[in-house]
Amino acid sequence: MFDRVILFGALMLAELSAIGADVLQLRDQAAINGRILVEKPDQVAVDIGYTVLVVPRNHIVAITRSDAAKSGKDEGEAAASSPEAKAALFHAAGGYKQERSVRELVKLLGESVVQVRTPGGLGSGFVLNEEGYLITNFHVIESETQISVEVYHQKEGQFERKTYKEVRIVAMNKFEDLALLKIDDKEAPKFAFVALGDSDVMAVGDRVFAIGSPLGLERTVTEGILSTKTRQLQGELYLQTTAQINPGNSGGPLFNLRGEVVGVTNMKMTFGEGLGFAIPVEAVKFFLSHRDAFAYDNDNPSSPYRYLEPPSRVKKAISEP
Repeated sequence: MFDRVILFGALMLAELSAIGADVLQLRDQAAINGRILVEKPDQVAVDIGYTVLVVPRNHIVAITRSDAAKSGKDEGEAAASSPEAKAALFHAAGGYKQERSVRELVKLLGESVVQVRTPGGLGSGFVLNEEGYLITNFHVIESETQISVEVYHQKEGQFERKTYKEVRIVAMNKFEDLALLKIDDKEAPKFAFVALGDSDVMAVGDRVFAIGSPLGLERTVTEGILSTKTRQLQGELYLQTTAQINPGNSGGPLFNLRGEVVGVTNMKMTFGEGLGFAIPVEAVKFFLSHRDAFAYDNDNPSSPYRYLEPPSRVKKAISEP
């Protein structure tokens, strides 16, 4: 059965080899063309466009990398330049080819993690593209319209704090606890951004780390493992992690060791340690791909906010006796 599935995928996607896809040569002269996401000792995960195939190593005869990989470019650079990624507002499966240490990744990714402030509190977030679109939790900005974002721009190896106050709510999903914001400051530079990974290909026990602002302590890094991928809470599935999550971490990224976001940290168990939770990145991708359905607009029936029109002075004057 597996061989038939592989052969079908190879026949349907043979044309991908012409545009620089990775190629997995299989037994019985079959092949898979796609983008390699993860390589492990016993299996390889390949994105073939409409799904991800996990191929056992003993079925693979040889692996041929794409031209982008041969030239030394990261997979993330190739994915980030594609028209599909730009149209989708985010860059998917664009981490580094091999796992790196948390120390290395924090230096590379720290500029993309931000602090989100409102009159009622603060949280974290992460930038999706150079134009300043970013993700945070809905509960971080709930009932707030006055929002500022603190970004830590990296210059000459040092981080310089910059506060942006022209921040617009683009879309929100109360039930998934997600919000999409946009920094609209006219003098804002191009922003460093992160890539969204795939939590489905992760395994329990894989190492992860979070960057955020717990209790306002900006750029705090915590490391742990993925405890479970399917923790059900209030009808939703969450990633559970031993990485420490505290108030202020909400909306921040949970990374794998390839530098990809695999979840959005949003809560913890109050009476316990090492019991943090994150929204799977697949929910974030769905939210972004269907952001028009969650647009922040009074005319949108799905909008959590409903504002009444202010009373008209003209109407009031006419109605007075």
